[in-house]
Amino acid sequence: MRFTKMQGIGNDYVYVNCFEETVLHPSELARRVSDRHYGIGSDGLILIGPSWQADLRMRMFNADGSEGKMCGNGARCVGKYAYDHGICRRNEMLLETAAGNRRIRVHADTPGASRESFVTVDMGEAKLTGPIPEMIEVAGTEREMIAVEVGNPHAVYRVSSREALEALDLEAIGPFYESHPRFPEGVNSEFVFAEDRNNLYMRVWERGSGETLACGTGATASAYALYRAGVCDPRVTVHLRGGDLEIALREDGHLDMTGSAVEVFQGEWREEEESSCRGR
Repeated sequence: MRFTKMQGIGNDYVYVNCFEETVLHPSELARRVSDRHYGIGSDGLILIGPSWQADLRMRMFNADGSEGKMCGNGARCVGKYAYDHGICRRNEMLLETAAGNRRIRVHADTPGASRESFVTVDMGEAKLTGPIPEMIEVAGTEREMIAVEVGNPHAVYRVSSREALEALDLEAIGPFYESHPRFPEGVNSEFVFAEDRNNLYMRVWERGSGETLACGTGATASAYALYRAGVCDPRVTVHLRGGDLEIALREDGHLDMTGSAVEVFQGEWREEEESSCRGR
């Protein structure tokens, strides 16, 4: 099975072109390829295939094999891959995801001209799913939280300083936030410091993957949550450990996310049992 390793500001996935390849058991494959010691090493697996309602379809699986609805950094990389490899001849395309269709624009005139491209994804509308703020208790500590849906669930927590943000031991506390009973299906947790009205610093504990260098939907959720709380402007830069994302709230209520997408390398995964992702 041929694959491509790609990353969007450090959020790395293994991508499989299911117009050409077959994968029957994607959850199991995701667990195998994601292992950073015995596999390829990634935050998960993304399958790129045909769609009945858009130019192409994306399915994403976390490192633990669970299927997610949406990955913003992954969507940017899918857009670059589709443009560079001729799946889409135009640099603008419509991508089907489990969270709905997303419009993508690759900021490049020539396919494959560079390993890195900047890509904008229309993330759609965000939705608050609780009051601002909502008080919850996590591991014996009372915390203020803003719950946001951006195709997948997010819980945004403000942090008092960059030093406090860096001092968080997410490996220790992350699982308590992810499995909080307020979110029966689990939740992505963002910890955010607002330096000013245009710059946010963020760390993330992703549902099913743990701490990652970046999360596009998390950055989008954080920007929207803090805008609704009156903390930041509708256009912000979100600084993550893997790099920066530009988030812009449009007048129609949609949120645009712009950031880099990079092809790291291509390879071949060999296993006795291989499977199929063709069709629906």
